[in-house]
Amino acid sequence: MKDFVYYAPTEVVFGEQSEDKVAGLVKKYGGHKVLVHYGGGSVKKSGLLDKVCNLLKEEGVEAVLLGGVVPNPRLSLVHQGIELCRKEGVDFILAVGGGSVIDSSKAIAYGVPYEGDVWDVYLRKYNPETALPIGCVLTIPAAGSEMSDSSVITNEEGWVKLGYSNNVCRAKFAIMNPCRTYTLPAYQTAAGVTDIMMHTMERYFTQDDDMDLTTELAEALLRTMKESVFAVLKDPCNYRHRAQIMWGGSLAHNDLTGCGVTGDWATHQLGHELSGMFDATHGASLAAMWPSWARYVYKSNVSRFVRFAVNVMDVPNDFTDPEGTALKGIEAMERFYCRIGMPINIKGLIGREVTDEEIKEMTRKCSRDYTTAQGAFQTLEASDIEAIYRMAKG
Repeated sequence: MKDFVYYAPTEVVFGEQSEDKVAGLVKKYGGHKVLVHYGGGSVKKSGLLDKVCNLLKEEGVEAVLLGGVVPNPRLSLVHQGIELCRKEGVDFILAVGGGSVIDSSKAIAYGVPYEGDVWDVYLRKYNPETALPIGCVLTIPAAGSEMSDSSVITNEEGWVKLGYSNNVCRAKFAIMNPCRTYTLPAYQTAAGVTDIMMHTMERYFTQDDDMDLTTELAEALLRTMKESVFAVLKDPCNYRHRAQIMWGGSLAHNDLTGCGVTGDWATHQLGHELSGMFDATHGASLAAMWPSWARYVYKSNVSRFVRFAVNVMDVPNDFTDPEGTALKGIEAMERFYCRIGMPINIKGLIGREVTDEEIKEMTRKCSRDYTTAQGAFQTLEASDIEAIYRMAKG
């Protein structure tokens, strides 16, 4: 068991009509002039954006609006947001949307007080000690950014997708109303649950096998997400299961399921290059990569994969054949992905076979120009990364 520090300072306001408290929360955390940051038309069509702005106005909080966030949020819009905040004297950022909006908000928050290019943060050239405070009204449970210390941004110059983690960017509050997720399309719902589960699986697949409580919390979360996704795909307005998914997204990435263990994160790094190159949905890119990663590394700790197969995927334990049980668990996960409409290889993700040139380019980027290994469950050098991409071609 590893020593750990658990830090989860975000105030969560959960339930129906929870967004009614937004203005009071902004003021509680020092906001007077707010950048309301959002994505496309859904928050407008639903009336949520107007409701939030009206609530702020009623409490004397001035709002400046910036929309246009897309999946795999872009550095160019972050630059616009930084300039707008400086020009308008914004002192608080309110993200209204999902993980992409929150990640973009975090990047803007880093950039406003920094005199250089905020991309320096994601290149690890600058480590911020301060940022504008942010809060969020969550509409898409998936990324867990509402309670995490992480942010992922895509630079259109070279289509490089990089993540960065720092506690100074953690949201002051997160408003979560499961009713706001009823209209999510089935594909987006499934991709979100895939992302939620993978945030826990990245922590679950570890060589640290002696933190039993953390492991059992992770298994409970994974089983609940499996049950709930089928319920909401059948009935999109099922409040009980929408609530499980929304809360699960936060718990999966506020590091509760990673206390005392060393996580892996190789699947995320592999998937980032897919979504960066092909602008693919993040959760779907993870589903496309995980089975090949799992088959490549499972022998590094067969017992961990056996436990996953039995306790999460309901595979009978064949005590005479641990490797067979482990592989059946991977196969069961593939069937789960297929049942919820997720791809299990790159061809299924992008609709065609990936080329050798594209594999080599993703390998180069994932290995940071062949200088950086990925993963902790099993360390992956550039040759391993390329081999996994080739396994995942489909």
